[in-house]
Amino acid sequence: MQRPHRPAAASKPTMWVLAALLLLVPSSGQAAALEKPTLSVHPPWTTIFKGERVTLRCDGYHPLVVALRPISTLWYLGHLLLPSHRRSIEVQTPGVYRCQTRGALVSDPVHLSVSNDWLILQVPYAAVFEGDPLVLRCRGWYDKVVYKLHYYRDGQALRYFPSSANYTVAQARASDSGLYQCSGTMRIPVESAPMFSAKVAVTVQELFPAPVLKVAGRAEAGGVVVRCDTRVHPRKRAAPLQFSFYKYSRAVRRFDWGAEYTVPAPEVDELESHWCEAATASRSVRKRSAWLQLREPGSPTAAPGPQAAALAPGNRQLSLQKSLVSTSGLSVTSVPNATSVGLRVPTGRAASAAPAACAPRTPLEQSPGSLKPGLDQLLQEIRLLKGLLSRVLLELRDPRAFPERGATLHTPLARSVPGAPETLQTPSARSAEVPGAAETSAAGS
Repeated sequence: MQRPHRPAAASKPTMWVLAALLLLVPSSGQAAALEKPTLSVHPPWTTIFKGERVTLRCDGYHPLVVALRPISTLWYLGHLLLPSHRRSIEVQTPGVYRCQTRGALVSDPVHLSVSNDWLILQVPYAAVFEGDPLVLRCRGWYDKVVYKLHYYRDGQALRYFPSSANYTVAQARASDSGLYQCSGTMRIPVESAPMFSAKVAVTVQELFPAPVLKVAGRAEAGGVVVRCDTRVHPRKRAAPLQFSFYKYSRAVRRFDWGAEYTVPAPEVDELESHWCEAATASRSVRKRSAWLQLREPGSPTAAPGPQAAALAPGNRQLSLQKSLVSTSGLSVTSVPNATSVGLRVPTGRAASAAPAACAPRTPLEQSPGSLKPGLDQLLQEIRLLKGLLSRVLLELRDPRAFPERGATLHTPLARSVPGAPETLQTPSARSAEVPGAAETSAAGS
């Protein structure tokens, strides 16, 4: 007679594990509705001494499950599943802890450190946001009193206390983020040398980004609705914001819970003069927006209007392009379709629409042979001016070296300008040229 088949005893634990997993799997669409559970630490510090214990508590959605196997919470140390299924557990092992409730996601991690030093710096386990109080605790080995206590941030001294005390920032800001450290002495049994704790990173998270003022739509009677757009961090949804609206520096609506404001029809033409401000109810965190932008970023902007040309004294247009040759002593006349050195641009080329100083220089279409006569003439004039200046300097230094110039002075420009008088004569030279002028003058005296 064949005996009835019975399942093996080893299959029972497997079935219980599968049932527990099924209970923890959320139904369709339920995970999106449920939030992460909150993992808290008591006492609220992330660093403890070796041998101490802390209590972890998982707060979240805990539904009623099968009474035969009530599994409502899962605990993780790293990737290891812990055997406890209670809401709170005591731990002393360093590592990264997480928890999970039925139908919800895994909680945010908590990093627990265990130290064997004489001095530790304890910081809050929870994230610190803008406007929240920030408390740091420098603790001696098993609560020994710390003397000559200093707190540091990024290597810079912040505060000194004669004995054990917490360092507190009433309203944290993003600038309070950094690497913190403390130092002090302890009496074990005599006063020790200064000891330093390990450095601990503290990050102050942004509560909400700076708001952006946008056009939300049209209102009745020709007005325009604008919206002060920003969003609070998901972990701080319980801290709603208030909004205020301004036109230039004048407040058109004081702080209120509404994020929208209707610009009246007479002021619609001045929409871009409006801006807004978002703040917490206690005004511990306040941030303002930029001016209202009617055009989206990246959209083409209107071309700037024509600008008046810069005029030199005498109502002549200024040229921003540097001349190739110094114009001292030379007269340069601007000619249409000509450059500053007198080289004509080919008439077949269209004039550039950009200013001369900004337009890219186009290659000249003359052959090298057409440039040679102008350059030769320019070099010849430069050499002539150099010779005349040298001669004038010599005459000024030693007039006796040029006896023929004693009675007559010739200016440098007299030789180079056609039709100019050949000499400029002094009164003494003129009297010498008139016969008997000297004798008449002597007899008269």
